[in-house]
Amino acid sequence: MMRKLISLIIAFAVMTVCFSGCMEKTRPDASDPVTLTMWHVYGSQTKSPLNDIIEQFNDTTGKENGVIIDVVSVTSSSAIDKALSASSKGEPGAEKLPDLFTAYPRVAQIVGEDKLLSWNEYFTKAETEKFKSEFISEGYFGDRLLMLPIAKSSEGFFLNKTLFDKFSTATGITTDKLTTFDGLFETANSYYDWSEGQNFTQINDFYNYAYIGMKSFGGEFIKDGKLNLHDATFLKVWTPLSKAAIYGGICLDDGYAASRWKTAEIISNIGSTADILYQPKMVFYPDNTTENITAVSLPYPAFVSDNPSAVHRGGGLFAIKNEDERKNYGAYVFAKWLTEKEHNLDFVTAAGYLPVTDEAFTGLFSNTEIAGNESYSELYDMMKDMMDSHRLYALPVYDNASDIQSRFELNVKQVLKSARNKYLDRIAKGEDKQKVLDELVLSSLEELKALSENDA
Repeated sequence: MMRKLISLIIAFAVMTVCFSGCMEKTRPDASDPVTLTMWHVYGSQTKSPLNDIIEQFNDTTGKENGVIIDVVSVTSSSAIDKALSASSKGEPGAEKLPDLFTAYPRVAQIVGEDKLLSWNEYFTKAETEKFKSEFISEGYFGDRLLMLPIAKSSEGFFLNKTLFDKFSTATGITTDKLTTFDGLFETANSYYDWSEGQNFTQINDFYNYAYIGMKSFGGEFIKDGKLNLHDATFLKVWTPLSKAAIYGGICLDDGYAASRWKTAEIISNIGSTADILYQPKMVFYPDNTTENITAVSLPYPAFVSDNPSAVHRGGGLFAIKNEDERKNYGAYVFAKWLTEKEHNLDFVTAAGYLPVTDEAFTGLFSNTEIAGNESYSELYDMMKDMMDSHRLYALPVYDNASDIQSRFELNVKQVLKSARNKYLDRIAKGEDKQKVLDELVLSSLEELKALSENDA
């Protein structure tokens, strides 16, 4: 009996040692760290606030827990989409899939949901409940949390107030006109006339403009996974936009709005609230003179005054599910640290984003001065007002959403540039401006519909 008892004790001890050893192998530690490669979008045109916060993680919690984040690419969301697609398909010359990347929900289809780590296998229910529900819900695919929110944004209207004031003094047009799209587009054309041919504004995402426009008018931009351009509601969205673009008030060229701000090619733009990260403080003129400027952040213009709406945007953090469980756990260690109140606020307020937990959200909007400088504090004051006045929508997720969105952007610019050139040619020949403009609004819409159907 005593021998059997001793044998059982020894066997239990051996099993305990084995179990402990196996458990240790599923988690990294300082003596045996893991390195996680990462692609992200935060700061592709300038210094990266996320890189700064990652450096802090690597020097503290990462070092203590044996987790090193190695940022190998900082680029745009469209570039990450293309790179992920190439990597997933194993195309020649494609990079190996990173361990971590930031992207929109649409990439789950590109990469393959089965390849992605489910964050809710690591975050406890209590931990996930700390996130703002409207932000974290966007990351669920069925019951799997594949996209973890780390920073969100909305869209706003950014204005070079210094140059606008000169225009305002001469014309009497004030920023009150910029609260609606109708007023904005009228202002854009007035500025084009006053400035002798300069664009007033740039819309960074025509897809978002159309999506919110149709929502505002009670329509649906996406129906059965396709663009719903034949809906009569879309004409309400297209007409004011195309009139201003064909007339000359809207910039239709590729590239970043911030670059055109620097040379006063435009004096405003509609885009992510995170665009504040790239706004210049000075403009450079063709005669080599410069001028210091003041920029202001205004709410996203309304299509319908009593129903102002905007998108809440910004992707989230994805992780590739790894055979090495230490990497999976390491991804969780980093993600948990990054979304804790202090670190998340440090990150988002350096970039014009919104924090992702209820605690951090409340902390920021109860004292916007924690943003650190006047222009950022003013941005968050504007966003606080937008949270009260605007309804925020997440962009829809459906098959081929990334390709459809990209093609729509290209097609809009293509048809409007073509219509713009026809307009200039026809009025130069003496045709009636308004008649030509009205004709081109409708013909450009038909051309856009045809291009979209060919892409389907």
